[in-house]
Amino acid sequence: MQKIKPCLWFDGRALEAAEFYVSVFGGDSRVVDVTYNTGAAPGETGAVLTVDFVLAGQEYTALNGGPEFTFSEAVSLSVDCESQEEVDRFWAVFTEDGEESVCGWLKDRYGLSWQIVPRVLPELLSGPDRARADRVMKAMTGMRKLDVAALENA
Repeated sequence: MQKIKPCLWFDGRALEAAEFYVSVFGGDSRVVDVTYNTGAAPGETGAVLTVDFVLAGQEYTALNGGPEFTFSEAVSLSVDCESQEEVDRFWAVFTEDGEESVCGWLKDRYGLSWQIVPRVLPELLSGPDRARADRVMKAMTGMRKLDVAALENA
């Protein structure tokens, strides 16, 4: 068990969201446990209360906490992508019924923010050529989905 596990607050769609995320990441991703409201907590007795799941080896809990709180861009999950094809795949899946933002950010159908980041981007931004890093940053700020070739050519 990992020491710190993010808990994601949903309004009745925790199991649906966890199963969707597991289907997107595959591999070392799975629903681990589902707990149900026994009637001692607010909400409908027998309804899904929490879902423990793993995405690419990282543990999460999804909580059906109700409508009081929603996600914001203040917290996002960043996906390290090996290639443009991987960027394209995650972008397409998460923006379906979601919404695009800028600089590789998006919100999925549940309102959770994601950053879909090609692995080469941090290298381009932190390299010794500061003029190139500035050009890469300028190119990135004009993009929605990140374009690896355009970033490398900046």
